[in-house]
Amino acid sequence: MPDNARDLLAALQNPSIYGHPAEHFQLLETHISWVLLCGEYAYKIKKPLDLGFLDFSTLEKRRFFCREELRLNARLAPEIYLDVVAITGSVQNPAIDGSGPVLDYAVKMRRFAQHNLFINLLQAGTLTTGLLDQLAILIARFHEQAPRATLETPFGTPETILTPVMENFQQLQDAVDSQSMPQLQQLQSWSTTQYRKLSPVFQQRRTAGFIRECHGDLHLGNIVSYQGRAMPFDGIEFNARLRWIDVISDIAFLIMDLVDHRRSDLAFRFLNAYLMLGGDYAGLTVLRFYLVYRALVRAKVACIRVQQDPGQVQHRQELHDYLSLANTCSRPPRPRLILCHGLSGSGKTTLSQRLLETLPAIRIRSDVERKRLHRLPPEQRSGSGLGGHLYTEQATAETYRRLLQLTGIAIDAGYTVIVDATFLRRKQRRPFRELAGEKRIPLLIVHCQANSDTLRQRIVQREKAGRDASEASLAVLQQQIQSQEELTAEELENCLSIDTENPAAIDALLHVLSSKATD
Repeated sequence: MPDNARDLLAALQNPSIYGHPAEHFQLLETHISWVLLCGEYAYKIKKPLDLGFLDFSTLEKRRFFCREELRLNARLAPEIYLDVVAITGSVQNPAIDGSGPVLDYAVKMRRFAQHNLFINLLQAGTLTTGLLDQLAILIARFHEQAPRATLETPFGTPETILTPVMENFQQLQDAVDSQSMPQLQQLQSWSTTQYRKLSPVFQQRRTAGFIRECHGDLHLGNIVSYQGRAMPFDGIEFNARLRWIDVISDIAFLIMDLVDHRRSDLAFRFLNAYLMLGGDYAGLTVLRFYLVYRALVRAKVACIRVQQDPGQVQHRQELHDYLSLANTCSRPPRPRLILCHGLSGSGKTTLSQRLLETLPAIRIRSDVERKRLHRLPPEQRSGSGLGGHLYTEQATAETYRRLLQLTGIAIDAGYTVIVDATFLRRKQRRPFRELAGEKRIPLLIVHCQANSDTLRQRIVQREKAGRDASEASLAVLQQQIQSQEELTAEELENCLSIDTENPAAIDALLHVLSSKATD
């Protein structure tokens, strides 16, 4: 970009130099780029900067990173990312892919309505759970198919993970005021301590293949509803080590952003959907570390904007707000364990979905984990007969052992856990009661019930829809009724019964539990 960049940006706002209709020009600016909107297209030009974590300082580097941006974002948004074009000619008379010297390069993109950005949908109250569920499925599949870092590369090593964390603190040291400095120092101390504690886990996840070529910048401002589909765009192209990361770090950005906008319900809806699909509950161990890191990334961006425009009060407020958010993320509330107990069709899964969003919490479902143990996706029918294949005594015992293992992982990571299973036998419930005692956390059994006609109707409707992980049939229900073991007197002391046919009763339960969550 020539020294007189503003003159070139002004000259580019000329409809005659584009091979398509180009009216109503609009120039957007971020801390690292300019985006020129014209007609149905957008042209993204990189600023000639060297910020340490990115280097766009030369024409050749900007050309390379424009091509990288096209390659990487075509994975998730091929309809938006179209081409890399050269800006040629002179500053006074530029052309797109014309003759003469190359002044700079731009990524040509298809324009979309700004009100369809997830951040704008959220603020307008129109971000639907359907779009968020779509996104969870998309990202889970994207991560599953993404290239995995080999052990020969430096990506994902504990040292590589620490470097950007410390870079955040180094850049923030020069920007925060004396009032915020103690908070920043406390966060640095917390991050350093957690890093030392988690280093073996980081190495284990690297060895297990969880370091992949991710999006890298997955926040609400980089996701759009495009033709009714959730579509992430603007992934990181400028720094490979910020892109080749733990998949949990990738989703942590979105979760942090939703929490920042006071929508923990949506954050945990997305997180639970993602974990259910991919099964990476072990990643909860490092999630809090990455939530703090992501909040500090946003603080750093606000810091850069403050330095670029010292008079802008908004960016300084954002800096302080993100420091406060990072502090909140570093201090989890006391976890608890909730067992959703009851016959098939009693409404456990529907109730636990509302619970996980309200509290919020991590939900672990027996129907899903049973199939995962047999390498089946949640909604695939297994063809198992009554008491056979996936539903033998041995398979059921393995399923409950798996549920217990995952519950322990999530509790140790500081999260309230909801276990959605029938829990019809005392030997299935006992290990979870013992776990709560061992961890010294509250235990609650939510006994879900409905009348027999409702149970049967729900099961028939679920079988007909074929979209749920449960394969319980009317025959299974009958067997459960005959073989269930009632809760003991001791268990009843920690039990709340809920009629899932009564919306008022469900609302009252959610109110009580959410109130206790903030005690």
